Amino acid sequence: MGDHEARGDDLEKKAEKKLSGWGLFGSKHEDAADLFDKAANSFKLAKNWSRAAQVYIKIANCHLKGDSKHEAASAYVEAANCYKKFSPQEAAQALNQAVNLFLEIGRLNMAARYSKDIGDIYQQEQDLEKASDYLERAADLFDSEGQSSQSNTIKQKVAEIAAQLEQYPKATEIFEAIARQSINNNLLKYSVRGILLNAGICQLCRGDAVAITNSMERYQDIDPTFSGTREYKLLADLAAAMDEGDVAKFTDAIKEFDGMTRLDPWKTTLLLRAKNELKKKEDDEDDLT
Repeated sequence: MGDHEARGDDLEKKAEKKLSGWGLFGSKHEDAADLFDKAANSFKLAKNWSRAAQVYIKIANCHLKGDSKHEAASAYVEAANCYKKFSPQEAAQALNQAVNLFLEIGRLNMAARYSKDIGDIYQQEQDLEKASDYLERAADLFDSEGQSSQSNTIKQKVAEIAAQLEQYPKATEIFEAIARQSINNNLLKYSVRGILLNAGICQLCRGDAVAITNSMERYQDIDPTFSGTREYKLLADLAAAMDEGDVAKFTDAIKEFDGMTRLDPWKTTLLLRAKNELKKKEDDEDDLT
């Protein structure tokens, strides 16, 4: 480890000397970038991620001086990979620099990919609003590149985050839009019932029995086979329980479905919210009698 670190120090000093010395403008920065790159590799071998990240930022600056934006963006990505080891926030900042450069040079696919990475970092850090912003940006960029499959996968994440933030109308709208897009695709149409279930759960969280009933009709229009699915039956049973103010019936419907098809944590969290709202209404009614 010590040998790698010492070698990294030595190479970094040589690179700095190259920058401060005389030389043709372009080649001077290229030569320094090569030395910095070797230094960064040495620091990575020494597992000194902080030093490696700092050197990759220096490499990015060298490439920017030479107007090599693609290489600069790639260096910011390398810096981010090192920052991920100890500072997610700094990783996100480095990736954002890379995204801006990829956008400048028209590499929209790369910009989309790294915008998604930033969104994932913020989601892991529980900064859901920032996560949503970057994921939406990634979805839009993938859309503009005609990659609707990647875009829809990310949009589902955006919808899930919106629901976590109690932005139920936004979440519902996104899920329904994805379902409409997917129903005519032979590869995706079988996922529609699950997407419509997610949309329906968001409606349940709003606690509006009329809106839920209207949604069920709309979902049947999107997918004519939906009314024959277990997902439809679950939503119908939950809507009826909510309309009747029956917490026990609501709970039984969830248990019955979960016994056959395990509910994921996102669905479980939202259904618990809806149940608690229903329970609160039941308690309020009990207080009035």
